[in-house]
Amino acid sequence: MTKKIIVVDDEQDIRIALFESLSRQGYNVSVAENGAVALDIIKRNPPDLVITDIKMPQIDGLQLLRELRRQSRDLQVLIITGHATVDSAVEAMKLGAFDYILKPVSPEVVGDVVNLAFQAVDPGKSPDVRGLIRRRRSKKEPKNLIGQDGDLRRIIEKARSVASSKATVLLLGETGTGKEVFARFIHLESDRRQSPFVALNCAALPENLLESELFGHEKGAFTGAVSGKKGRFEQADGGTLLLDEISEIPLHLQAKLLRVLQEGEVDRLGGHGPVKIDVHVLAASNRDLEKEVEDGNFRQDLYYRINVIPLRLPPLRERKNDIYQLCRYFIEKYSAQYNKDVKKMSAVAWKRFLTYNWPGNVREMENLVERAVLLSVSSQLEVRDFWDEDSGIEPDDFKTGNGAALDVGDNLPELTDNNEIMPLKDMERQMILQALQKTDDNRTHAARMLGISVRTLRNKLHEYRNQGLLE
Repeated sequence: MTKKIIVVDDEQDIRIALFESLSRQGYNVSVAENGAVALDIIKRNPPDLVITDIKMPQIDGLQLLRELRRQSRDLQVLIITGHATVDSAVEAMKLGAFDYILKPVSPEVVGDVVNLAFQAVDPGKSPDVRGLIRRRRSKKEPKNLIGQDGDLRRIIEKARSVASSKATVLLLGETGTGKEVFARFIHLESDRRQSPFVALNCAALPENLLESELFGHEKGAFTGAVSGKKGRFEQADGGTLLLDEISEIPLHLQAKLLRVLQEGEVDRLGGHGPVKIDVHVLAASNRDLEKEVEDGNFRQDLYYRINVIPLRLPPLRERKNDIYQLCRYFIEKYSAQYNKDVKKMSAVAWKRFLTYNWPGNVREMENLVERAVLLSVSSQLEVRDFWDEDSGIEPDDFKTGNGAALDVGDNLPELTDNNEIMPLKDMERQMILQALQKTDDNRTHAARMLGISVRTLRNKLHEYRNQGLLE
């Protein structure tokens, strides 16, 4: 029987992200913007698990938890909050919350804890679920971006060098190149990593809501403003704010945004005075902002203000040598998420991956791999698992059993941008870097995996650093 979950949070982006992620895992998910709405939904359709924020209008998360405990001692409740205090954490655990998770948090981590929560009430599962949670949450958030492409590594080094500054970083690149992933990397590399990371997709909100989401509002500022609300700048105070698709902000709001960046303070809608903030601002766009300025769609002074550290992310078609590593990561990720066997790819599927143009970049690959992991019924991943027959792929590629299966990471010939064999010294370097990444930079384990001595590995790394090939 499908488990039912209700997500309670006053932030729309979080509700959407958790709804999509948990629904993909097969759960029946409902959402509510505050505790009052949640109680009404729960009364009509009792869930198996509740995920709730703490700080919300009308009925907050702790009040909701108290009411749920009066109704049932068995209902599992997870607390997720960006406003953590020792008192609230202690009270939540005393009231029987299964776990207390701090924002920012990825939907994947929430999904892991949800799975563990359901295991805890299943008598057939291991009783040490709390230990699993502690081990899961004690692991560091992964900081490494996947790929060893030379241009990408140079951009990563530049990003790392400015991560702890307040210089505005402008992330440019086609849709799907990983601009938000890169922004999270910058946050985790900075001295603000313990503070909030807040992302806002400026293209996802109508103009009449965008100003309130950015700068916040006071109670009564407009029709429907039944309580005050902090904007994204205040939510990110002390941390990092990503303004994704910044080119979609209307011109009249661009002027207000420019003032916030220059003065370090925001004016809430209906507010009585400015509120000081300390935020590292990152901006992202898939458009040519210089052309947008020329066309009169983007303010020139704002462009100069956000273009302090421009980082242009390369499209996947220019990172052919990273396809193996990315594909391996996504196959393992979704096989684990959906409890599937980790399958190899057919030779024909590999050929198609290496010659495909990837118009949707890394995001397209991730979606295709997730689809293949779910749909595959044969012993290996075939072209038909990734693409439909009307997608423009060669018809012969859809024949099954067309060549032996190849594991992601087998010693396949690497391709350069000209589809030539990669030089041996470059392949050696890539294998060493991949081994270090797989072993979390443990040189002893990496050397053992490569079949070389630690001294040889140390000498190779020293050589790469002298050549400027390693950060």
